[in-house]
Amino acid sequence: MAEERRRERALHAPAWLEELLRTTPPRVPWRDVVRFAVAVPAPLALAVLVGGGLDSGATLGAGVFGTMGALAASLAPQPGPLRDRLRRIAAATVFGTLGLLAGQYATGGGWAPVLVVAVLSAAAALISAVNSALSLGALQLLVYTALASGLITPLPAVAEVGFFLAGAAWATLTTLVQVRTEPVDPDRSAVAAVFTRIAELLTVAGTDTAPGARRALTSALNAAYDRVIRSRSRSAGRSRELSELAGILNAAAVLVEGAVATARAGVQADPQDVAAVHSLATAVSGDRPLPEDRPAERDQGHPALRAVRHGVRLAWNVVADPEERARAAALQPTVSLSARLRDVVDRTLASADARGFAVRLALCMSIAEVARQYLPFARPYWVLLTVAIVLKPDFGSVFTRAVQRGAGTLLGVLLGSALLAVLPRNGWVVLALVCSAAVLPWARDTNFGLFSVFQTPLIILMLDLALPGGPGLVGARLLDTLVGCAIVLVFGYLLWPQTWRAPLDQALRDAATALDGFVDAAFTGSPAERRRARRRNYRALTELQTQLQRRLAEPPPISTRAAAWWPVIVQLERASDAVTEAVIATRGGEPAPDLAQVATLRRAIRRLEDDVRAHRPPDDAELHADGVLAPLAREVDAVRRLVRESAPTWRAPH
Repeated sequence: MAEERRRERALHAPAWLEELLRTTPPRVPWRDVVRFAVAVPAPLALAVLVGGGLDSGATLGAGVFGTMGALAASLAPQPGPLRDRLRRIAAATVFGTLGLLAGQYATGGGWAPVLVVAVLSAAAALISAVNSALSLGALQLLVYTALASGLITPLPAVAEVGFFLAGAAWATLTTLVQVRTEPVDPDRSAVAAVFTRIAELLTVAGTDTAPGARRALTSALNAAYDRVIRSRSRSAGRSRELSELAGILNAAAVLVEGAVATARAGVQADPQDVAAVHSLATAVSGDRPLPEDRPAERDQGHPALRAVRHGVRLAWNVVADPEERARAAALQPTVSLSARLRDVVDRTLASADARGFAVRLALCMSIAEVARQYLPFARPYWVLLTVAIVLKPDFGSVFTRAVQRGAGTLLGVLLGSALLAVLPRNGWVVLALVCSAAVLPWARDTNFGLFSVFQTPLIILMLDLALPGGPGLVGARLLDTLVGCAIVLVFGYLLWPQTWRAPLDQALRDAATALDGFVDAAFTGSPAERRRARRRNYRALTELQTQLQRRLAEPPPISTRAAAWWPVIVQLERASDAVTEAVIATRGGEPAPDLAQVATLRRAIRRLEDDVRAHRPPDDAELHADGVLAPLAREVDAVRRLVRESAPTWRAPH
């Protein structure tokens, strides 16, 4: 049997290669397709109409910069609340404008342009660690710095920036029109998705798919809290409705605990409870009001099932009563400005990952700038542009993104150059821009490389209109792209020691620390403290899974070493679920746990965190606990055993 499994694994592609070639099943977002097709090429089309063709230098330059602004603002929004879309548009527009201005100082020769590019790259890497909107803005900063360093037009710099902002404003207007025509409120959809995931977890309780359903519930909770509660203090227009949605999320905490405990115990949920949770989901989304008959209280059965029925009733009361929603929302603490500033510092200057990536990005961009100055490139800024696009300022897999974006950029160069070779310089170029822009939202949802395949021709067509070139530029663009990709793969990937390791230590320590805090709050804290500790715990597990997936996308040996940690992550999830099960059992009438045994378990978890920090295997002393703590002690013991088994990967030669 073992030999058959080995042969079966040998027939499959390596995990890192499957991740590299993986694509999301394409779903055509027709609203975005129409918006891109209208918004992106419109400034250039207007310039062609006003100037009477593609030969008017100043007018054409205005259209090109307007289209650049429209492209930046069109790519920025993602599905979500309007305030989040506008925040991303603002980040892309502001940082793109800064890039256009900073690019004026990155021209010519000498060390001054190298210093400008290095400083901007380091700043972009640190800024991108704050949130996704600023990560997008950091990319625009580098892209438009590269473009401005080599794109020469008859327009003054002030006019270029003005037309860029005008194009961004036009794209923002199209986004507002699209949002106004969308029938779904994304805030309510995010909260409703939590109840949908709860119902799905209750449906599959006791089956092999329950762990995946619990992870889906965790992801839905994280998304809902990020979208509603964290943005509530920054919202001026919908604070009342956001507060009510926050109250619903707070009220769902008991139901979440019951659902997790039910899945952990492997008992079959009551179909009436599952139907009630689905009714809550439809009521929150606004599709249908709640029925008048409320679920009756449950007096018998498994404690987890009683907890589910109790959680359903609590959530039902809050969803059905606006005053209850407001009262539940008031329990959510606000985040102070000083706490937000500390969080920003922790994500940027205090983060070793952020500092390391800042050095990596600054090094690659500086080398690209030196290559721009000393190598005979026909379009020297293209090397900088390639490095900026391939080594996007975030913390994903460098290898996967470099190969996917590099290959996509190469194909895009061939496609864009072929279009320039066969299309006359007239309205057909605008039509090609329309087609390339329309495909972008679909390609973005499918694969990084496929997105580059269609984004690159769009950029090439725009730049060629501003700086016309002959067919010989095809080979030059390919060479520039290859040089940029080589810089990233050599200086941004191969030369870094962590490339050949699986550095999950920090994420594992964070998960152990969060589990320790969850155990403490579960048996000694208030319900609100327990709710917050549980969120922190499952967020840490989600981050650990994300870090693992990024490492699995790398080639061996890093993916092989990372794969050894997967059983540890699964066992940490089981230990977290065991804490919730113990809380439900205590609430259902079981004796409260001995606080001395709780302290013993916490010491074992803290020692586990110390062992991971010191790269030493945990001791093999078995934990013992009574009552509701017995299952938790077994799960923590299993975590320690799996860490001992994975310890050889720490001491592998680096």
